Amino acid sequence: MTGTSRKTFLITGVSSGLGRAFAQGALEAGHRVIGTVRRPDDAQALAALAPDRAHVLQLDVTDYPAIPAAVADAESRAGPIDVLVNNAGYGHEGVLEESSMDDLQRQFAANVFGPVAMMKAVLPGMRARRRGHIVNVTSMGGFITMPGISFYCGSKFALEGISEALGKEVRGFGIRVTALAPGQFRTDWAGRSMDRTPRSIADYDAVMDPLRAARQAKSGNQPGDPSKAARALLALVEAENPPTRLFLGADALALVDQKLDAIRAERDAWDALSRSTNFER
Repeated sequence: MTGTSRKTFLITGVSSGLGRAFAQGALEAGHRVIGTVRRPDDAQALAALAPDRAHVLQLDVTDYPAIPAAVADAESRAGPIDVLVNNAGYGHEGVLEESSMDDLQRQFAANVFGPVAMMKAVLPGMRARRRGHIVNVTSMGGFITMPGISFYCGSKFALEGISEALGKEVRGFGIRVTALAPGQFRTDWAGRSMDRTPRSIADYDAVMDPLRAARQAKSGNQPGDPSKAARALLALVEAENPPTRLFLGADALALVDQKLDAIRAERDAWDALSRSTNFER
């Protein structure tokens, strides 16, 4: 490799979408990749990309007890993990009142608890080596919100907060943590990969019906290019001072800017009441 050192990536959820693009991009750049898949049928496709540098790990990130041994096995085959990319997860669509507690538990199991279990498995080695980079794939929905995906946004807000706090805990060990927050990318996130709660309460029709129809119609035509997201990931892990949070896509940046403006306006409007709660000196 020219200009960069070869790294070992552990990327969860590489069977499709951004995870597949991340794995392919890293392999094309000459890195080693350990990619997790849930189904044996998905394993051969990854291994064929680079038989000498692509290693497949059959693992469901919600099977928390299996993760430490799986990571140890992967490192024994591919070497110490330099970069963990927590990509596995899915979207849940449904207004909060119509969605079940089981829906919420499944969403957090995949999008929060699984990534945390993966981080706990790689951190001892990274800390001992005094180097490493953890990239948690969140979403613009981890900073901005939209109706109808409250559980999804909640899970991504949680992963954003965990990422930011963890980064402060481990920075002194040479470990960097970045929340990678994509906007709309041309993947199956809003298509076959999305879990949709059936509609049942007519009061929400005016909010949900147009949103659900628009999201389904746009699936497959999103503006984001997964291969360019992979290039951004590679640039991120080569950066000397990587950011705490990196948004991907002009759509994400536009919505983030709108929210930042709204936060500032609301904060200023309620400034006096906020300050009124201190003891008088």
